Amino acid sequence: MRTLLFLMITVAAFSLNAQGKGYAQATFPEKTYDFGIIKEDGGPVSCEFEFTNTGDKPLIIIEALASCGCTRPEYPKNPIGPGKTGKIKVTYNPEGRPGAFRKDIKVKTNGKESRSTLFIIGSATPKAK
Repeated sequence: MRTLLFLMITVAAFSLNAQGKGYAQATFPEKTYDFGIIKEDGGPVSCEFEFTNTGDKPLIIIEALASCGCTRPEYPKNPIGPGKTGKIKVTYNPEGRPGAFRKDIKVKTNGKESRSTLFIIGSATPKAK
């Protein structure tokens, strides 16, 4: 099912780009979010990366993949029109991961620059014993 959905989105993305000389483009004003110091036992923390489609064709987020299972990205499944904005929500779970962290989220789109990398950073203070 997931493979079929991926193929359908990919075909749609190529079809949209083939319809003219225009293009879609995800532009992120910020690509790094610093959580600062959080508590390991404080539960998951989230942030949002806002982006704008600065192209003139609809933008499709094909996938957003985190560097590990402790980080979960959520992204819009519908096309983002030219000039419109969207958000990618990223949730990090520090449970069992005390200390500094730096995680990356690779975003793949149908845009002119089809790949972007977002980062979350911070430090989780260990649980009290």
